[in-house]
Amino acid sequence: MVDEQSVATTNKGRFFSWRDFILGFQHLLAMYSGDVLVPLLIGNYLHFSTLQMTYLVSIDIFMCGIATLLQLKQTALTGIGLPVVLGCAVQAVTPLESIGSKLGITYMYGAIIAAGIFVFLIAGVFSKLKKLFPPVVTGSLITIIGFTLVPVGFQDLGGGDPTAHSFGDPKNLIVGFITIAIILCLNAWAKGFLRSIAILLGILISSFIAGAMGLVSLNPVREAAWLHAPQLFFFGIPHFNGSAMITMILVSLTTMIESTGVFFALADVTGRELSTKDIERGYRAEGIAAVLGGLFNTFPYSTFSENVGVLRMSGVKTRRPVYYAAFMLLVLGLLPKVGALATIIPNPVLGGAMIVMFGIVGVQGIQILHKVDFTDNGNILVASVSVGLGLGVTMYPHIFQFLPTEAQIILGNGVVVGSLAAVLLNLLFNGYGKEKPAKN
Repeated sequence: MVDEQSVATTNKGRFFSWRDFILGFQHLLAMYSGDVLVPLLIGNYLHFSTLQMTYLVSIDIFMCGIATLLQLKQTALTGIGLPVVLGCAVQAVTPLESIGSKLGITYMYGAIIAAGIFVFLIAGVFSKLKKLFPPVVTGSLITIIGFTLVPVGFQDLGGGDPTAHSFGDPKNLIVGFITIAIILCLNAWAKGFLRSIAILLGILISSFIAGAMGLVSLNPVREAAWLHAPQLFFFGIPHFNGSAMITMILVSLTTMIESTGVFFALADVTGRELSTKDIERGYRAEGIAAVLGGLFNTFPYSTFSENVGVLRMSGVKTRRPVYYAAFMLLVLGLLPKVGALATIIPNPVLGGAMIVMFGIVGVQGIQILHKVDFTDNGNILVASVSVGLGLGVTMYPHIFQFLPTEAQIILGNGVVVGSLAAVLLNLLFNGYGKEKPAKN
């Protein structure tokens, strides 16, 4: 694995590095589809015009770059300083659609701003809960994050929409499994840099194959505008409603819990020990990103777990490639026609890559659990019950359909349910801030 100091030494005196640029492009492709999906879902649900949708997608991409830079650069107030990419919080889609359709778009953005301020203010308190996350909890949480996302990859592998008549079309499956095969073959036989960009090459090569099979459409590129700049209050001055703000605050709590797991996963990959201050700065950066999202009429942003798998596979733990990814997001956000090129990658191609990446994240959690003393029944119950609940809720989130909407927001997220279960069970069996001796 490549460390930050050695890369800094290698790149000393160089302003631009093609190697880091390509690695950054790999990070961008890994998160691009998931990020663009959120504005498309919300915009279509709220019947946005073509002009509104163009703004929403392009400025959302631009704000992803801003949010990522806030996390990458450590200051006295913000930034966790890990190679982390931020994107739209997908768990906010349904609540935002509900607020936007019932109260109006401006109330939706008021709720986002309020939630961002809440995250910023509560960051210090939330970060002090670090003792609630010993290896048995973080290992379980990271395992849940990885394995609960694998079904998302399978959904894309089949074509994206399980209700569509073409879902599972042989062409989709062929392209998806070709993507997996290319990534695996490059990791088995390629050396050095080629191995580190296995995901990127898998996506690009499979996209060309998919194009030859008629699965690629250039319409999004033709329809996109050439230039679009960020505009404050594009959809109007934000308005505030109590129930809408509470709803988005609950959503922000779920994203903070999920981000905590990703923070620890990245710390494990990079070999860095996270302090309470590090985590506090990480939460604050996400809070500011959400406020900016509300002001520029986009969305709340959270740490993307997709890129943990990219980091793990590439073996590069420096922040330099992610800086390139962030600046590329800024450029693509200002040039929608260029940015639209990444949207033509077929779902089956992305699905194949996601299955590999999310599986790696899940196994990373298992590696952390390997440090736990499982001769103790308490630790076995913490891990098994929390992982079981997380996976179960992911498969059947509607099991809580008769509960109040606010409760469904929290309990309908498998990562949140599994995380809460792991924390509470660890407190029950091990106590606060105590761990059973780890295995050597």
